[in-house]
Amino acid sequence: MHLAYPAVLSALLFSTGLYGVLARRNAILVLMSVELMLNAVNLNLVAFDVWLSKTARDTLHSGQALTLFTIAIAAAEIGIGLAIVLAVYRNRGTSDIDKLRDTAEGPGPDGPGTDGSAPTAAEKAEATA
Repeated sequence: MHLAYPAVLSALLFSTGLYGVLARRNAILVLMSVELMLNAVNLNLVAFDVWLSKTARDTLHSGQALTLFTIAIAAAEIGIGLAIVLAVYRNRGTSDIDKLRDTAEGPGPDGPGTDGSAPTAAEKAEATA
């Protein structure tokens, strides 16, 4: 098999995962997209390892060893990520990333100060008048 086939498939998987990370608003779907990106990297590591071992007669298989480490890191990431998402959902009642980001940044354009800073004394006086 040519190296181009798994490389193109890996690029498509990575692009799909990147789109999911950038376009999705649900935290669980973002985590799934990150997993898709990590699996694309794993596919690339194994494909290049097989390709290099055929050309160099190498028996080290370092690409497959790196894939095992990546799978372990991905499992830890999804476990901790899901725990954080569940804790945030219990506290805030939503897993929407935009709503969570808005609550973390402080007051927005509706509140005092358009840049999220604390209101000045003049703004407080104007609000009470």
